[in-house]
Amino acid sequence: MAQSAGEPHRPGSVDVARLAGVSQKTVSRVMNSEPYVRAEVRERVLVAARQLGYRPNAAARSLTSGRSRRLGVVALGGGLYGPGAMVADIERTAREVGYSVSVAYTHENDEHGVKDALKLLLQQDVEGIVLTEAIDEGQIDVTLDVPVLTIGRFPGLTASRRIRVAEQPDRSGYLATRHLIGLGHSQVRHVTGPMSWWASRDREQGWRSALEEAGLPVVDPLAGDWSVQGGYAAGLRLAKDETATAVFVANDDMAIGVVRALFDQGIAVPARISVVGMDDVPAAAYLRPSLSTVAQDFTELVEAGIGRLIAAMETPEAGEEHLPLRDRPLRIRESTAPPTP
Repeated sequence: MAQSAGEPHRPGSVDVARLAGVSQKTVSRVMNSEPYVRAEVRERVLVAARQLGYRPNAAARSLTSGRSRRLGVVALGGGLYGPGAMVADIERTAREVGYSVSVAYTHENDEHGVKDALKLLLQQDVEGIVLTEAIDEGQIDVTLDVPVLTIGRFPGLTASRRIRVAEQPDRSGYLATRHLIGLGHSQVRHVTGPMSWWASRDREQGWRSALEEAGLPVVDPLAGDWSVQGGYAAGLRLAKDETATAVFVANDDMAIGVVRALFDQGIAVPARISVVGMDDVPAAAYLRPSLSTVAQDFTELVEAGIGRLIAAMETPEAGEEHLPLRDRPLRIRESTAPPTP
């Protein structure tokens, strides 16, 4: 169908080629995930395509190539901000380079959730798989003959072509606790997430390490479940701790519950207890008090990982690859302050 006179110009491969400084044939090869394109050239083309909003016709390419151009994603079901934001970024990033996405959701108490989800996705003829699941399920006994991108730790997974992102222990708990110690707090408590999650274990260990490094007391953490309600329950228990002056909470939803519980008990934040969360949810900056938190850049993490996954799909002989995790930024807001003398 011809484009009408009043309709804005829809960018094509020739526009991408011009912006990237390559031939139209090179753009076609990149969008069709063909081999023998230098990584630097491929990245330049993909950046140009994103800038222009170029959308290749995936259906037509699948018919001519015989490929599914589909990625499978294993994600945790539920309404948690972190997993939901990551899946959205994966879908957007894949769509920008002409791939569709099939998502198989698992649940926290599903003993074989990851294994069953992997089998389901492999039946859908996916060309690569992204694992965002963060729960320790032990050994994952599935033969994977496609490249796999793992975001987070999966010690029980065996795969011949694997890209590992953010697999080393997360330092967020350490950074948050060091911030509180730097303000002068010596009695810093912690509200954990479910301990079946690697992220919960990492954040608890980071909190513990920072206190031990500073020679400060480590009091048994308060158990949470990632939810606002769980945070509220932990906050009521924290309110009974007369020596605590600060708390690191393993995610922002629980931190919101903690702050409300303290308020309901007549305990001011941060005048009496400082609170730091984790994730930097959109509401964090607009609460009263606004929430100090460790931010997560899901977009940067996903774009780097998906780019390497697609490259692995084109290079069958590629082995495992590790992408380092950078320290996440701390957003300092109104919920933290020096302890009241």
